[in-house]
Amino acid sequence: MGDLGEKDFDEEGLLEGLDGEQRKARVALLSDLADDGVSLDELSDAVAAGRLALLPVERALIGDGPLFTANEVAAKVGIEVETLLHNTATLGLTAPEPDDRVLTEADVDAAGRLKALRDAGLPEDGMLQVARTIGMATARIAEANRELILRTIGHEEDSEHDLALRLAAAARGLVPLVGPTLTYAMQMHLLEQVRRDVIGHDLGSSDVGASEMTVCFADMVDFTKLGERIEMAELGQVAGRLEELALDAAESPVRLVKLIGDAAMLVSPEPIPLIDAALTLVQAADEEGEEFPQLRAGLARGPTLAQGGDLYGRPVNLASRITAVARPGSVLAAESVRSAVTDSYRSSFAGERRLKGIDGQIKLYRLRPLEEA
Repeated sequence: MGDLGEKDFDEEGLLEGLDGEQRKARVALLSDLADDGVSLDELSDAVAAGRLALLPVERALIGDGPLFTANEVAAKVGIEVETLLHNTATLGLTAPEPDDRVLTEADVDAAGRLKALRDAGLPEDGMLQVARTIGMATARIAEANRELILRTIGHEEDSEHDLALRLAAAARGLVPLVGPTLTYAMQMHLLEQVRRDVIGHDLGSSDVGASEMTVCFADMVDFTKLGERIEMAELGQVAGRLEELALDAAESPVRLVKLIGDAAMLVSPEPIPLIDAALTLVQAADEEGEEFPQLRAGLARGPTLAQGGDLYGRPVNLASRITAVARPGSVLAAESVRSAVTDSYRSSFAGERRLKGIDGQIKLYRLRPLEEA
């Protein structure tokens, strides 16, 4: 394709409406891509779709090898095409039509891993649950990396050609580092969680899978009203700051499970580290200033069941309901938490409440640090 030049691009309509430096930059980008083996038809399609500057980063991330249909990939690795497409959708990715020639060698490799997991005897529903969790987690990781790349490499004076080259270079440098980092983090988290299961529980009991955990929800007070006063972008920054504060507070063995809009869910097998994290998080929000919403936190303790990276059980529901009735800037706990840490905090009885979806009256206690006046 290296013999294509400005005249060819012009005749194809790829330079329409451009002159001066913009035209020179477009010609340079088209020439680079043509030299790299991109056909004139592919270049035309990319220009028409407004994604020409993305071609270099796409090729950096997924390569430039042959393309396959989903039917071909499924036949190649020996699984049903329906299974392949369902797994793709569960990962949060766009599932193509079975005969669309859009899949790459990376998709073939992924399908091969899916087949290997099935051959190992893992249950279909469990695999889909894990895929769903991986999809949600990696989408957030990808978003964080995208923001980092754009914030770091973007320059107002960049031409289309400059931007395309910068994006491709960043992708080539980042992907080889992020992949092993994800593998390392997953291995270490898995090891730590299995250790807790083995050390803290009799795995021969009939209650395998259930773990005694302390659960905390911390949510922003009047977050909905805040959304009526500020722009969506600013609201997103506030939610992002909550995530940063929660991650800072979640020191092992405390784990940040998820963020649900304006709320963070944290868990720990031990109550004291989680209470410390809740108090730290509420205080950190206060220190953000008047423009940042106050937090309130609710805690409960009891048997929980882990599935798909999330936790289920009465303590999860109870902690959520307690949070909803906590005062701004306070940490409110069920008796199951307070009784486990009797001398470690100042506590004051906050009354008994009937909470939506929870049987019986729930005794509630406000927790404060011992040194608090």
